[in-house]
Amino acid sequence: MRVLMTGASGLIGARLGKFLEAEPTAAHSVVRLVRRTPNTGELSWDPDRGVLDAAALEGFDAVVHLAGENVGDGRWTDERKRRIEESRTKGTSLLADTLARLTNKPSVLVSASAVGYYGGRGRVEDAVDESAPAGDDFLARVCVAWEAAAKAAVGIRVVHPRLAVVLSPDGGALARMLTPFRAGLGGPIGGGKQPFPWVTIDDAVSALWRLISDDKFIGPVNVVAPQRVSQGDFARALGRVLGRPAFVPLPRLAVKALFGEMGETVLLGGIAAVPRRLLDGGFGFGDPDLETALGKLLKA
Repeated sequence: MRVLMTGASGLIGARLGKFLEAEPTAAHSVVRLVRRTPNTGELSWDPDRGVLDAAALEGFDAVVHLAGENVGDGRWTDERKRRIEESRTKGTSLLADTLARLTNKPSVLVSASAVGYYGGRGRVEDAVDESAPAGDDFLARVCVAWEAAAKAAVGIRVVHPRLAVVLSPDGGALARMLTPFRAGLGGPIGGGKQPFPWVTIDDAVSALWRLISDDKFIGPVNVVAPQRVSQGDFARALGRVLGRPAFVPLPRLAVKALFGEMGETVLLGGIAAVPRRLLDGGFGFGDPDLETALGKLLKA
């Protein structure tokens, strides 16, 4: 397959690109769509200016769209929130509209979303699958607009992987937690009862490949491990794997003071999302148990 990918330098995109190029049944050709001057094996675009060469996109078999500004890096000012939303909607609209006008369209557009679609609500016991309605916080509204922007890709199978927190020691949430936890300063956030949806990087990549290659998947698909845990459960499991205590709390008031709306939504919110469509489709998770997964990731 010839695969076009945005967000290829990110945590998920970099691993997915390597996986596709080394896929054992047939090494695939991956072309990265980048905002800078392109190198060999890359194409350039500028979503802010609406610049994308349609002719260069002819003949790809699949497109994977992962680009978007990181939501967890600091407080959400009005300007930052605008950038977060536009980094998703502008690029998605431009890409979807351009693909729909091609003579040789790709068979599939895998356009990323997040379990934040459902909002920060519910308990660990309350399973939320793809049939649940959208939430009403900032991230939920962004996800709704993000997915809606892909509707322009008429005539193409569109899949929205709603990604959970992707665990990898190489980046993302887990990498940021390792230093305080290894110092014995980790623990529950805001009481720790909020759901913590998670998936390992390997399972996320395997699921994305399944969504690319299996045409029975269309629309939203939760990419999240089947085991539902609380944030406190996660903290204790990480502490055990690292052999360190994990009881230093970060109180709710401190989270709000330090991080504002971002902290309330990302750190104190959570959703007990379940991978109903992946499981119904016969997808097998390689890392279904949190503590075992953390041990594998950290080689503990």
